[in-house]
Amino acid sequence: MRTALVWFRRDLRHFDHAALHHALRNAQRVYCVFVFDRDILDALPGRKDRRVEFIRHSVSELDDALDALSRKAGGAGAGLLVRHDRAVEVIPQLARELGVDQVLANRDYEPAAIERDSRVAQALADQGIGFVDFKDQVIFERDEVLTQVGKPFSVFTPYKNAWLKKLDAFFVSAYPVEKYAARLAPRLAGEGVPDLAALGFEASNLAELRMPLGMSGGRALFDDFRGRIDRYKRTRDFPAVKGVSYLSAHLRFGTMSVRELAAAAWQHGGEGAETWLNELVWRDFYHMILWHHPRVVGAAFKPEFERVQWDDAPELFAAWCEARTGYPLVDAAMRQLNRTGYMHNRLRMVVASFLTKDLGIDWRLGERYFADQLIDFDLAANNGGWQWAASTGCDAQPWFRIFNPVTQSERFDPEGRFIRRYLPELEAVPDKFIHAPWTMGGIDQAAARVRIGFDYPGPVVDHALARERTLARFGVTRA
Repeated sequence: MRTALVWFRRDLRHFDHAALHHALRNAQRVYCVFVFDRDILDALPGRKDRRVEFIRHSVSELDDALDALSRKAGGAGAGLLVRHDRAVEVIPQLARELGVDQVLANRDYEPAAIERDSRVAQALADQGIGFVDFKDQVIFERDEVLTQVGKPFSVFTPYKNAWLKKLDAFFVSAYPVEKYAARLAPRLAGEGVPDLAALGFEASNLAELRMPLGMSGGRALFDDFRGRIDRYKRTRDFPAVKGVSYLSAHLRFGTMSVRELAAAAWQHGGEGAETWLNELVWRDFYHMILWHHPRVVGAAFKPEFERVQWDDAPELFAAWCEARTGYPLVDAAMRQLNRTGYMHNRLRMVVASFLTKDLGIDWRLGERYFADQLIDFDLAANNGGWQWAASTGCDAQPWFRIFNPVTQSERFDPEGRFIRRYLPELEAVPDKFIHAPWTMGGIDQAAARVRIGFDYPGPVVDHALARERTLARFGVTRA
């Protein structure tokens, strides 16, 4: 190739980048572009979206990094071409204007993204321009891990075993970029990264949250986690403890390389690193499921569970969304989500189980709410996690696994530290009542300075009765 265009999407880094590596190796001049896609942004529910702010910061840092990379390699400086437009239109237009021979990108597995890329590829082909994409956001994709009879897995554990057998140094090696960086095209006059206002958005509370952003933020989080990874298996389920990596948003937007993370865990070894590596396997698993079974977007993976009759209960759904269920761990988790755009993984399972199996509400409503709120929203993982919790998806466990929100609270937040962080109205409630404050008598409530039903709600459902209703609800699928 003489000239190439690298289209950045959910891979906002300048290192270990498959498409950028291949473009720099095979073209004499390489342009780079990021599109703030109106087809995505215009559909967002609000104008204070933490994800847009995260992306905008990461794109700005990537722009600076490409410039520094070019200059270090003896080039004249480089940077991103940034557009705020419909990607399906602007990518073919830009490719034509730049006179490129090929557009390169890293592969996306979501049905809407596959459709978008197909349209872009066709428009480019009509102009005599090539389009090629590469595996970059997962370790193994599509048909790379199959059963012995060549079928896609539908249960995680055998998939994980096959995945781990396939893992070796080749599959987690990096794509070098720096040694070819002199081929990056010079920065064009007038180019720059638009501010939030120019994109039609306002600042969220991301600065207040002090969330590490961009490549530098991902690197800082990973460096910190590596010092704690040996304790990961023991601490990962306790939301009041600094036990997890906090890298989910950085994996979602590609400010960190999944190959580097998998290689680090694989090489480190030990139960903590192995347990964390399993989480990366789960991520690959859900992307594989989405690619093979795009119908899971909006439908149960197990078709028989489409017969489940969910309750139409808007008041209960609102109570769940607004952290008014009366179950402290559930409400604290929902407040964490609403305030920060993040929720601890154990709590995602607890609140999803509560919505579907205590409140009897369709998992699709919860999935959509998470999609609107989570900074790290990923369609494959979000859909897979919700269907796992609702027992409609890829789960070897029976559908009568129902989390008890009180025993989950007692087990994973035994002193109520997480609960009190997000429910200050319960700050003075003794430990023995913190998980079920409605069991306090009037004297205890007065001592704790909280009136159940006034300052904090009573439980919206009785868990024991809700469990029986769930067993009956799912039992119809066995007929």
